Amino acid sequence: MHPFLDGNGRTARALEALILQRAGLRDTSFIAMSNYYYDEKAKYLTALAEARQGDHNLTPFFTFALKGIALQSQRLLSEIQHEIQKELFRNLMFDLFTRLKTPRRRVLAQRQIEVLKILLAEEKIEWTDLIERTRGLYNVKNPIRALVRDVNNLSALKAIWVHKIAENRYLIGVRLEWPTEVTETEFFERVRKLPKSKTLSFLQQ
Repeated sequence: MHPFLDGNGRTARALEALILQRAGLRDTSFIAMSNYYYDEKAKYLTALAEARQGDHNLTPFFTFALKGIALQSQRLLSEIQHEIQKELFRNLMFDLFTRLKTPRRRVLAQRQIEVLKILLAEEKIEWTDLIERTRGLYNVKNPIRALVRDVNNLSALKAIWVHKIAENRYLIGVRLEWPTEVTETEFFERVRKLPKSKTLSFLQQ
């Protein structure tokens, strides 16, 4: 697994991948171990040293590597589940917001979808950065006020969260659990109850 005295780990890991591929492991099932080796470099080198000192008994290294496979598999599973959550959110977002009927609601929905798309990509973003990212989206006299209203509405719909992190600083993020919490009936009822006039802004918290 690590045949070179100069510590050429990259070559060894390339050989590792080649051996596994030739053994019949499908590419889609391959779990990269390089990050694990890098994160656990001290334990990695210790396992290699123990194997070398133990008359090349590879058991210590196999034990170390198997723990890594379990850990990397869990990390990969978490990433897959996270991406599934984002896709479910995206699908529900388009499904519900595009069904708003009145002309005014449709215009607001189009803007709010764009805001949610930014939040889905970033997952969380500071208020000042969101202002920069939405420049050009609001063709109105006061675009920041319109953005504040959209953020307020999305927060009221429980699709996003807003946290005050310091004086005049706010962090805004998407709630990936939203699709599992809301029903169609609840969504449209909340939309119906959204205020039509200026209300207390999250900036006044």
